[in-house]
Amino acid sequence: MDIQRYGTTRRYSDIVSHNGTLYTVEVPSSEGTDIATQTREVLASLEALLERAGSSKSRILMATVYLTEMADYDGMNQVWDAWLPEGSAPCRACVRVAGLANPGWRVEIALNAAL
Repeated sequence: MDIQRYGTTRRYSDIVSHNGTLYTVEVPSSEGTDIATQTREVLASLEALLERAGSSKSRILMATVYLTEMADYDGMNQVWDAWLPEGSAPCRACVRVAGLANPGWRVEIALNAAL
C-alpha cells in the first residue's frame, strides 16, 4: 500500500494516509487566547484537513487531546461536543502535558480517521 502525504515540509506532513487510515495533528493558529478559541481553531483546521484528504469529522477513529492545564478540560469539551456529529464519537484520550512547542498554545489534537 502506498503512503500519501499532504502538506509535506521537511519536518512534518499535515496528513499522512496509509491503508485507508489518515493521521493528522493540529495546533491553534492564535497564541495566548482562551481554550474555547484555540479549540475552535484546531477543530476547524482538522476538519479542513480531513475533507482535503477525502474524509470527515464523522469518520474519526481515535483522538488524543493534549492540554497544558486540566482546568481547560470542560471548556475544551464544550467546543468538542458542539463540533462532533451526534453518534460519531471516536475513542479519545485527554492528557495534561507540561507544555507544547509554543508556550502560547493551550491545546493540541492528534487524530486518526478512516477514509
